[in-house]
Amino acid sequence: MEEEAGEEPVLDRTTASKDFHFYHMDLYDSEDRLQIIPEENTSMRREVVQAEMTKDPRGAGERKVQRDLQEDVDDLVHLYGLEDEHELGDEFVEESRMGVSGYLPYGMKRRDPAREQRDWRLGGEVAEAEDLGYGGWGLAGQCQDLREAYRYTHGRASEEYECYVIPEEEDEEEAEDVFCVTCKIPIRAVEKAFDEHKEHEVTPLNKALESAKDEIHKNMYKLEKQIIEMENFASHLEEVFITVEENFGRQEQNFELHYNEILETLAQKYEEKIQTLGQKKKEKLEALYGQLVSCGENLDTCKELMETIEEMCHEEKVDFLKDAVAMADRLGKFLKTKTDVEISAQPDFEDQTLDFSDVEQLMGSINTIPAPSAPVINPQAPNSATGSSVRVCWSLYSDDTVESYQLSYRPVQDSSPGKNQEEFTVTIKETYCSVVNLEPNTQYEFWVIAQNRAGPSPSSEHAVYMTAPSPPIIKSKEIRSCEEAALICWESGNLNPVDSYTVELTQAETPEASGVTESVVGIPTCESLIQLQPKQCYTIYVRALNVGGPSTRSEPATVHTTGSYFHLNKDTCHPWLTISKDGFTVVRSERKILAKEPLPSKTQFTRCVAVMGNLIPVRGHHYWEVEVDECLDYTVGVAFEDVPKQEDLGANCSSWCMRHTFASSRHKYEFLHNRTTPDIRITVSPKKIGILLDYENSKLSFFNVDISQHLYTFNCQLHQFVHPCFSLEKPGCLKIHNGISMPMHVTFY
Repeated sequence: MEEEAGEEPVLDRTTASKDFHFYHMDLYDSEDRLQIIPEENTSMRREVVQAEMTKDPRGAGERKVQRDLQEDVDDLVHLYGLEDEHELGDEFVEESRMGVSGYLPYGMKRRDPAREQRDWRLGGEVAEAEDLGYGGWGLAGQCQDLREAYRYTHGRASEEYECYVIPEEEDEEEAEDVFCVTCKIPIRAVEKAFDEHKEHEVTPLNKALESAKDEIHKNMYKLEKQIIEMENFASHLEEVFITVEENFGRQEQNFELHYNEILETLAQKYEEKIQTLGQKKKEKLEALYGQLVSCGENLDTCKELMETIEEMCHEEKVDFLKDAVAMADRLGKFLKTKTDVEISAQPDFEDQTLDFSDVEQLMGSINTIPAPSAPVINPQAPNSATGSSVRVCWSLYSDDTVESYQLSYRPVQDSSPGKNQEEFTVTIKETYCSVVNLEPNTQYEFWVIAQNRAGPSPSSEHAVYMTAPSPPIIKSKEIRSCEEAALICWESGNLNPVDSYTVELTQAETPEASGVTESVVGIPTCESLIQLQPKQCYTIYVRALNVGGPSTRSEPATVHTTGSYFHLNKDTCHPWLTISKDGFTVVRSERKILAKEPLPSKTQFTRCVAVMGNLIPVRGHHYWEVEVDECLDYTVGVAFEDVPKQEDLGANCSSWCMRHTFASSRHKYEFLHNRTTPDIRITVSPKKIGILLDYENSKLSFFNVDISQHLYTFNCQLHQFVHPCFSLEKPGCLKIHNGISMPMHVTFY
């Protein structure tokens, strides 16, 4: 039998084991389901089988069929890797026999012939098997049917049997648990030893994930800064664009208006000149015409006289003499008449001087625009200032044409009378200006004047802008911490008050890491109690904020959440005691003895030579150790902050202490509270005392650190926070060790 790679046989309900699950359901229509056992071959199979059983029920034919069937089953089991499936034993053979005998396997039912709509035709081998009378369930026909059934019904309902075969999901591969740094892909730890990653650098998957997150956070922080810078630059460009567009728009309107006026003036002058020239032309032509008529009349008279004289010359002498006298008189009179022979109007064109002074005035008025109106200065925008600069913006009316602006500013005057603040002025072209060299966290008043050729505008209203604060100063000596939190204190660093503070935390293995993992914003005072993760190293920064924006970062401070960390409070220190520079050692010197006791005080110890530590106000577990001298008289313990400073430690209900006195080579240990102590004998004098304060269980325990010995435990009523306290009855010193992990022997108490 030849099978395609990856195919699996379809088994019935009785042979299904942990590999297959059967659900009796009809998921598909009859026409879509595979006909595994054709209905028309059932009768033929029954006849063949009955004939063989009748002929030789126990003969060689039946044994041969069973033997061949067993071999086919074994081949199928070997082919599909089912050797370990013990369920595929005799049950499969038995039910195969039932199939040969014409019976259906248990849990299946035949298809209704009325529902048959498609004739599924099998291949050549199946047809040959049917011709031999085995149908689909004899010898090779059975194997072929199994193959065909699996090919057509894998994952869907069978038509012959209304059941659904769902193969069990393959076992998932082992998940990747390490990260290959060289290939930058997650792999399994097994591949590190045998695969191509053998020589590569690998790291735990969680560590690689955290590293990738930190890198992403760093890049996001840089990207956010770049986005802010680009947005600011884009807003600057937009303001310049709008200003240029408005100015040129107003100039275009102004040019159009003035050129229209010039054209109207020229048209009017043209009409006036044309009318003047026409009048003068008419006058000249009329004069010349009159003169021409007079000349014609004179010429006619002369011609008439000439003709008359010629006629007289042909007359008789007597008639000639008579007419000659009369003609002589007439000629005398005519000749005495003066004839005007000068042209009254010259033909030359008179030079007409055109007066364009008013046009020139209009042309000049094109560049003569009115003075602009007073600009409107904008209120200060958020985050528009630094510690030494501020960005000022203003606007103007759209009809104004402005060539430049004069921005003036000065610090806001304080309450001191007669103090004049110096004014500064800068000239710019845009409607914004970044003013530099200013004092941090200081208010300045600004006003602006617009200018063009016509002159300056009135001044705008005065607006108050404020520079960003100076960076705060973290008080590293006053930082208190425990495994769950830290109390950070700082100085404002500004003369004027600020709006709030922001604390930025960087959690990293090295303090040089720059990625901010957490920020606490809106802190109104100069201290903040911040929740942290245990056994970590944090780098702390503080920023101050006001309306102008945030300050730059403060100098960093490092906080370790390994145990409880505190300093000694100098305000509570008795005058006879001295605290070292590091704040962890208290010394009583023989020389430092005052002539008289100090005056009573609510904060400073005056009778008891003691000092108190500043423990972080966080409930939980706090542990510290005190290094002592065996021959030293000392008292260590805890007390409320308002413990009476004129009483000894342990002499009231506000303190719980361990007291040691040394006299005549004998050590005396007392565990005092309200002047009472239990009867406890300590055989090994401790050189280092461990103190465990347990708020959750209201207990205070003492230990001998060197031998891991429990000394005593108080059951305290801690209705408020307590602080460590230390007292020296004689000259000597106590050295405090804090910020340390809790030893194993302490965790059991």
